[in-house]
Amino acid sequence: MAGTGDAGAEGDSLMGCARLVDKPVSEPRHEPVLLAEAIAALAPSAGETCVDATFGGGGYSRALLASPIGRLVAVDRDPAAVERARELARGEPRLIPLEGRFGDLDTLLAGIGIDRVDGIVADLGLSSDQLDDPERGFAFQLDGPLDMRMDPHGPTAAELLARLDEAELAELLFRLGDEPDARRIARAVVRRRASAPLARTSELRALVHAVKRGRPGRHDPATRTFQALRMAVNDEPGELARLLAAATRLLAPGGRLVIVSFHSGEDRLVKHWVESDGGRRLPGSRHRPPPPTAGSPRLVWAVRGPIPPSAAEVARNPRARSARLRVALRTDAPADAEGEPVAKRRAA
Repeated sequence: MAGTGDAGAEGDSLMGCARLVDKPVSEPRHEPVLLAEAIAALAPSAGETCVDATFGGGGYSRALLASPIGRLVAVDRDPAAVERARELARGEPRLIPLEGRFGDLDTLLAGIGIDRVDGIVADLGLSSDQLDDPERGFAFQLDGPLDMRMDPHGPTAAELLARLDEAELAELLFRLGDEPDARRIARAVVRRRASAPLARTSELRALVHAVKRGRPGRHDPATRTFQALRMAVNDEPGELARLLAAATRLLAPGGRLVIVSFHSGEDRLVKHWVESDGGRRLPGSRHRPPPPTAGSPRLVWAVRGPIPPSAAEVARNPRARSARLRVALRTDAPADAEGEPVAKRRAA
């Protein structure tokens, strides 16, 4: 994964604060990655307002609700995850479920009268509920429709494969999946769809295996292709860029931003955002809004370098192997050129 620096000593200090997650909480089906480290980094205090920007299976939220936190907003774009959050909220008045994309976080919170928060955590991976449901189309090990949408809106993966030309598809697979055989896979997809569309996960997996000739490796040959398509279908790089901008506007001075990523591109985006003074010095990009006027740093690292999962966690949960956690702190620099969060300016 991208990023430099030794997270060992700083990670150990965070682990010392992880006692919050030792409190009994109801057991979720999904096993959250780097849970103790994430909760320790957020360090929720009495009366604070925090956001779980990716509720998923609810692991982070349950652990946060075991702390003296004052209010917890749980956001997810997946209707099934939002329903799970609503079920949890029926017995927990501090929990506020919201359905929507985390890239729209400041707008979502403005809708319930919140314009400042003390902590935000986001796990950018899929939940086990999504991976284990073949009808969602996320898992290449299970046969199902090539859907891959996190919400019921927008084109499916099958529609994307049918629409993109060979060059566009190759670029997508290389950029989002780091797929070294991107051109050959794109060529095979175009050749296949001339006779029959790719509609099932098993069909796409078989095609990629044929292209890569089942070359041995640590991961299934189709891993990178499925990852790239999922990220494209859900505009994951764009959503992450918008989340980082929204978090920078929403966090109160001293507020904590905790991001768990699973892909080097995501980790790089988080790293570059924080190290550019919260986006002030980033060049323009289709995944980022125009940079504001240069000024004092708005975000600084709470921990130098990414924190990886322990060997014990990876042994217990292999899906954690590529996870990296980064922690940033909000300074007291103005949120933007006007010095106010977007929600407050809109209300004016």
